[in-house]
Amino acid sequence: MTGFPGDRPEGAAVYNIISGGVQNGPVLQAKYLSVQFTVQLPPQVAPTAPAGLPMPSPVFTGRDADLRHLLRGLGPAAAGSRVTAVSAVAGLAGVGKSQLAVHAAKAALAASWFPGGVLYVNLFGYDPERRLSPDQALDDLLRALGIPEEHLPQGLQNRERLYRTVLAGYAAQDRRILVVADNASSDDQVRPLLPTDGSCAALVTSRHTLDGLDARLYDIDVLPEEASRLLLDEALRNHRGDGDTRITDDPQAAAAIARLCAGLPLALRIAASILASAPRRPAADLAAELQAEHTRLDTLYRGPERAVRAAFDLSYRLLDPGHARLFRLLPLNAGPDLSTVSAAWLADLDPHRTGRMIQDLADAHLVEPAQVWGRWGLHDLVRLYADEHGRAEAATDGRADAGLRLHRHYVTTAAAAARLVPPQDGPASPGFADRASALAWLDQERANLVATAVARPPIGLPDTTVELSTGLSGYLVHRRRFDDQLALAEAARTVLRSRVEELMTRPTMEALLRQIKDRHTEAGLLANTALALGELFLHDEALDARLASIEIFQQLGDLAGEALATTGAGLTLSRLNRREEAADAHQRAAELYRQAGDQSGEAGALTNLGDVLRLTGHPAEALEVHFRAVKLFHEIGDDYRLAIAFDSCGALLQAIGRFGEAVEMHRYTAVTHREHGNREGELVALNLLGSALFHVGRIEEAAESLTKAVDGARELGDVHRAAAALNDLAGVLPHLGRRDEAIELLTEAAAGFARAGDLEREAMAFANLGLALDQAHRPEEAARAHARAAAIRATLGSASAPHAESNG
Repeated sequence: MTGFPGDRPEGAAVYNIISGGVQNGPVLQAKYLSVQFTVQLPPQVAPTAPAGLPMPSPVFTGRDADLRHLLRGLGPAAAGSRVTAVSAVAGLAGVGKSQLAVHAAKAALAASWFPGGVLYVNLFGYDPERRLSPDQALDDLLRALGIPEEHLPQGLQNRERLYRTVLAGYAAQDRRILVVADNASSDDQVRPLLPTDGSCAALVTSRHTLDGLDARLYDIDVLPEEASRLLLDEALRNHRGDGDTRITDDPQAAAAIARLCAGLPLALRIAASILASAPRRPAADLAAELQAEHTRLDTLYRGPERAVRAAFDLSYRLLDPGHARLFRLLPLNAGPDLSTVSAAWLADLDPHRTGRMIQDLADAHLVEPAQVWGRWGLHDLVRLYADEHGRAEAATDGRADAGLRLHRHYVTTAAAAARLVPPQDGPASPGFADRASALAWLDQERANLVATAVARPPIGLPDTTVELSTGLSGYLVHRRRFDDQLALAEAARTVLRSRVEELMTRPTMEALLRQIKDRHTEAGLLANTALALGELFLHDEALDARLASIEIFQQLGDLAGEALATTGAGLTLSRLNRREEAADAHQRAAELYRQAGDQSGEAGALTNLGDVLRLTGHPAEALEVHFRAVKLFHEIGDDYRLAIAFDSCGALLQAIGRFGEAVEMHRYTAVTHREHGNREGELVALNLLGSALFHVGRIEEAAESLTKAVDGARELGDVHRAAAALNDLAGVLPHLGRRDEAIELLTEAAAGFARAGDLEREAMAFANLGLALDQAHRPEEAARAHARAAAIRATLGSASAPHAESNG
C-alpha cells in the first residue's frame, strides 16, 4: 500500500508502507521506510555490482594457515558454536590483508556458503583524497544490490535501513551475502555497512585493530623467510615465466632480499617486479642495493601505487602530533624492542600516558607488541621509515636529548642491577628489590643494552659504550654470554683508543688525568676480553690480552690491577698446559696483592696456585697453600669465596685419596653456594661431591648428586658444564647396572663438548665411550669411538694414545 495520509509521519511528504512481496523498482522510491516491509529481490547480486571482487593475485604464498582460520569463521557454524557475523583482519600496511580477504571471499563463494553472492567495497580509509564516507559506501552497495539511482533514499540512516532490509531479505530466502569492506580506517567508517540479520556476514580489513565492532579479530604477521623466498620466486615467474630461475639459482641472494624486505609481501612483490623489469639483473645485485639502509625505501618503489614508503605514509598521516613524535623517536632504541618505561624516557612523558600512546600505535600496526607484554618493536622497514622522519624532525622532537635520556636510563639501571649479580648479602640496589628482579631486568634488556653499546654514532654515544661495557661484565660472565662480552669490550676499547689519541694533543692536567683513567679502563676491558676468549677456548688470544693488560697496569703503577691481570694470565697458562709458568704467575699475583694490602685478592691467587700445584704433582705444597687461602677468606669473613676455596681443597683431598674428608667439604660448599645464590658454584660442588661419594662406595648418592649437576647445568643452558657432569655420571651408572644409559650419556657429553669447542674433552668423552662400548661387547662401535678420540687428539697435536677419564 502507498500514500495513506493518516499513516504518514508528521512533516513527511511521502510515506510508503510496503507489505508482501513487491518489485524492486519504482515502489522503492520511499524516503522513509517501515521496518516491517519485505522486498522482492533480484536474482543475484554480482551482475549488478559495478566492480565486484578484485581479481585475486595468482601469487598467494605463505598464508595457508591464515586463510584456514578466516574460513573457519566464515563457514557454516559447527554444532554448539555461534555464527561469526563480522571478521576483522588487521595488520601492517603492505602485509597482504586485502589479498587474504579476496582469497577468502573467493573460497567461500566456491564452497557455496554465500548463495546470494559477495558485495565488495574499498573504503580507502587511509587515503584522504579517496576515503569513502559510510554514506558514500552505502550508495555503492545499494547500487550493487540492484537499487536504481532514482530510488535511493537520502541520508545515512535511511540508506542504512534499506541496505540492512535488503540483506535480511536475501538471508530469508537462503541467499546469504558476504560483505567485504576493505581498508577501513575506523569502527565508525565501517559499522553502518555491517549486516545485522544474524545470517549474512562481513569481512573487514584495516591497518587498525577494530575492537569496537564486536568482531572476530584476526591479526596477520609478515611472512617467515622460507615463505618470503617462495613468494619472490613465484612472483618473478609470474612476470617472466618459469624460465626465470634467478631466485632459485641464487639462494643466498634470495635469502638476503627476503631478510631485507623483512617478510613484507608488498616489499617482496616490488622486489620481484624490479627484477622482472631487468631480466639480465642478478638477484645478488638487487640484494646488494637493498643493503644500504638509507636508500632501501627508495629502492622499493615502482610508482605511487606500488611503494613501501607510500603505503606507510597513509598510516603516518593519520597520527596526531604527539603520537607522530613518539613514533619518530622509537628508532633511537638500537635493540630489537623496548619497554614502555624506556619509551617514556625517550619521549619524556609519564609511563602511563606513554603506554596508552604506544598501544594506539600498536592498534594502528605501526608498532608491534613483543612476546612479553609491555615491550614493543618496529618492523625493519617501518623502523627505517620512522627514522627518516625522525631525522627530518630532529629539532622539533628534541631528538638528541631523547637519545641521551634513553642512554642514561640504560646505563644507570644496568649499573643498579649489575650490583646485585654477584651473590651477596646486603641492601637492595636502587630500583630492584632483590637479585632475582635485577637478573630478570638484565635478561630482558640484554639485547638492547648490547645493541646500544656497540651502535655507531649517531645512536651510539662514547660514554654509554664504555659504561655499559664495563658495567655489564659480571652479568655477561654469569650468563655465559661471552660473544656479547667480546663485542662490548672491543667497542669500548675502540672508543678509548680514539679518545686517548685525541687527549694526547691537549697538554693539560685535566687531559692527562683523563688519559690515565681511560688507560686504566682499557686494561680492565682487556681482562674482560681475555676471560671471554678463554671461555671460548681461544687461549692463545686470551694470553695476549692478559699480557697487554699487565703491561698497562705496570705503566700506571697499579699493583692491584697488575695482580688481577697476572692471576688471570696464570689461569690462561694453566689451560695451555704451561703449568710451571702458571704457578709462577699465581705466586707473583699473590705477592702483588699482598703489597697492595688486598687480602681477598691474595687468597684468590693462592687458591689458583694450589690448583696448579695439585695438577703438577705437588699435593703437600698445594694443601699448605689452600689452607693459607682458607685462613685468609675466613679472617675477612668472605663466605662466598671461602666456599670456592673449600671446593679446591676438596678436589685436592680427592687427588691424594682422602675421599671421606672431601665428601664433607663438598657437601658444605654445595649448601653455602646455594645459600648465596651462586648456582654455578653449587653445580661445581655437586659434581665434585658426586665424584667423592663414588670413591667412598656410596654409588646411589653419587649418581643422585651428579644427576642434580646435569639438570642444573641444563637449566642454565651451560652446555660445557652439562657435558662434564654427564661424563662423570656415565662413569657411575655402570656400577648400578645402567650401562646402556651410560653409553647414551657419553654420546651426549661428546656432542656437548663439541658444541662448546672443547676438543680435548670431546676426545676424552669419545675415549670413555669406547671403553663403555667395549664393556658392553659392541666392538665395532667401540673401535669407531676410539678412532674418533684419536683423530681429535691428532688435530690437537697429541700423538699419545687416547686415554679415558671417568669415575668408573
